[in-house]
Amino acid sequence: MVSAILEGKPDKNLILVTGRIHPKLAEDVAEQLGIDVLETTAYDFANGEMYVRYTESVRGADVFVLQSHYKPINKAIMEQLIMIDALKRASARSITAVCPLLGYSRQDKKHRGREPISCRLVFDLLKTAGADRIMSVDLHAAQSQGFFDGPVDHLVAMPVLVDYIRDRFQGHLDNVAVVSPDAGRIRVAEQWAQRLGGGPLAFVHKTRDITRPNQAVANRVVGDVAGKDCVLVDD
Repeated sequence: MVSAILEGKPDKNLILVTGRIHPKLAEDVAEQLGIDVLETTAYDFANGEMYVRYTESVRGADVFVLQSHYKPINKAIMEQLIMIDALKRASARSITAVCPLLGYSRQDKKHRGREPISCRLVFDLLKTAGADRIMSVDLHAAQSQGFFDGPVDHLVAMPVLVDYIRDRFQGHLDNVAVVSPDAGRIRVAEQWAQRLGGGPLAFVHKTRDITRPNQAVANRVVGDVAGKDCVLVDD
């Protein structure tokens, strides 16, 4: 009996847990895997602090902590960190932080002096909390994987979305134009265009004042999109 406790239960080698940001996503993933999402007790104290506790043993298990860093983003990140810390202290064998949307990934470099590199900070926090591995989808910059001291599985949604576009525009794919929202995403847009049969490519010439957040000016569209079914590709 003692050895069974130390080794973990055979039917619990793979465990999926989720935060409160997007529980439906975790349920869909669990259904595909043929498992259940491990029940978690989570609530907020009156002062805004969070509490997390797992209702079953996770000792010796490989645990995947699914949390997309969506609004409220800081709460989403902090909750995932607390969940990871709880798993580490409960003797999980391995912990993978699954972040379909990784918070602060767009802040992957300094534009001016005295700025943080917030993407690096998030990776460091996940590592410090106890994550052994990270999974994410379509990072803003693929090279930011190097910020994490451990393996990073960088997944891309392109194959799945391209199949959807093909079905959606079946029979007239030649009228589909792939549009990049700015010059920085042209390379990705080119990959999309190739996957869709080498159709026309365009991009939006955009300017941004880095001193004014959440504001950008679309000056003009470079490329022929007149009469086209446009697919706008962004991260």
